[in-house]
Amino acid sequence: MTSLMWVQAIGILVIFLVFIGLMMTRKLPTILALPTMAILFAVIAGVPWMSNDPEATTIAKTILSAGSMRLSGAIAGLVFGAWFGQILNKVGITKSIIRKAAELAGDKPLIIAILFFVTASIIFSAAGGLGMVILVGTIVIPIMLTAGISQFVASIVVLSGVGVGALFNVSTWAVYVDVLGLSVQTIADYTLVAALPLIIVSLAMIVFYIRIDGKGRKAWAMPTGASTGGDGRKVPTIALISPLVPVILVFAFKLDIVPAVIIGAIVTIILTLPKRPIHVLSSALVEGIQDIAGALALMIGIGILLNSVMAPQVASLISPLIESVLPSSPWMYVIFFTLLSPLAIYRGPLNVWGLGSGIAALFVTAGMTPIAAMLALRVVSNVQAVSDPTNSHNVWVADFTKSDINEILKKTLPWMVVAVLISMVIGSFMIF
Repeated sequence: MTSLMWVQAIGILVIFLVFIGLMMTRKLPTILALPTMAILFAVIAGVPWMSNDPEATTIAKTILSAGSMRLSGAIAGLVFGAWFGQILNKVGITKSIIRKAAELAGDKPLIIAILFFVTASIIFSAAGGLGMVILVGTIVIPIMLTAGISQFVASIVVLSGVGVGALFNVSTWAVYVDVLGLSVQTIADYTLVAALPLIIVSLAMIVFYIRIDGKGRKAWAMPTGASTGGDGRKVPTIALISPLVPVILVFAFKLDIVPAVIIGAIVTIILTLPKRPIHVLSSALVEGIQDIAGALALMIGIGILLNSVMAPQVASLISPLIESVLPSSPWMYVIFFTLLSPLAIYRGPLNVWGLGSGIAALFVTAGMTPIAAMLALRVVSNVQAVSDPTNSHNVWVADFTKSDINEILKKTLPWMVVAVLISMVIGSFMIF
C-alpha cells in the first residue's frame, strides 16, 4: 500500500471507531449511523458520486441505490416472518401455548422457568421483534413472579428464549443468504452447532440463578380460563404445532424461507378456522410490517454499508487490515471469535444487525470461507441477543421486571461467552 492508501485506511479506521462510540453511547441511532458511515468510507476511499461510465462504482448508484436493495431477500423474509407472528397472535395460538405450559408446570418455580424458556424459544422461532417479546413477556413474567421467581430470573428466561428462538427463526436467515451467498440448507445444517450449546448453557444459567437468586415477590397473578382466539373461540390443541411448521419445512423438506412461512400461515388458518380469515391475514400483514419497521430500516442501512465496504476502492484499503488479523487455524478461529464475542454488543463490529455483516463480507474477501464467517457471526450473535443492553427487547424486559439492565449484562455475559466457546470448538472441527 502507498502512503496515501495508508492515510486513507487510517481515516476509515478513525471513522469506524468514532461511529462505534456514537452507537455505543446512543448518541447516534444505528439506522442513521450505518448509511452515514458507508458514505464517509466511500468519500475517503475516493469513490466518485456519479460517473458517465455505467460500469463504474459510484456512491449514488452502487452504494445508495443498489445498496438499499442489497438485502431485499432478507427484508422479504423478515416481512413474511412478522406476518406469520401476527397471525399466531390473532388466532390465539401464542397465548394458548403459554397457558398450556403454565398448566403443565403447576406451582413449581424451577419447572415453570424451564417450561417458559422452552415455550418462549418455540414462539420466538416463529416470530421475533419487540412486539412479540412484549406479548409473550406480559403473560409469562407475571406468572413467574407469582410463582416466587425473582425479577432477574424472569428476565433471563425471556431473553434466553429470544436468543434460542432467533437461531431457529428462518425469516432471519436470509441476511446470511444475501450477505455471504450461502444456501438456506447450508445455514440449516449449521444451526444446531450454534443452538445446542446455547440451549444447554441457558438452562444451566436459569437453574443456577434460581438456586441462588430465585426467590422474588409473589404478585401479578395471571387470570385463568380457556385459551381462545381473537374471535373468542377455543384454539384446538392440534393448532399449537403451527409455530413449528415453517421450521420443519426448512429443516426436513429443504424449502426456501418465504414459501415455508406462507405454508405455515395457511396451515395455521386451516387448523384454527377463524371467523374472518381474510381479515386476519390482511391485518396481520399490516401490523407485522409496523412491528418490524425499525428492523427494515436497519437492513437497508446494512445493505448500503455492505456495498460501500465491498466497493473496490474501499475494499483495497480495508482488506490488508482484515487479512492481518484473520485467524488461519482452527484454534485461532476459536480463540479469536470467543475472545472478541463481546464486540457483538453495543452495536459493535461483530453485531450482524450493524457492522457485523460488512465485516463478515470482508472476512470472506480476505480468504475466510463463507461458512466459517456465517457460523462465527451466528454464534457470537447469541451474546448480542441475550446480553446486549442496547436491544429494545432487553430494555423492555428490564423495565417491565424492574431489573437493572446492566446487571443482566454482567450476569449473563460470562455464560454466553461459554456458549460461544463450545459452539466455536465444535464448529472448528466441522469447518477446518
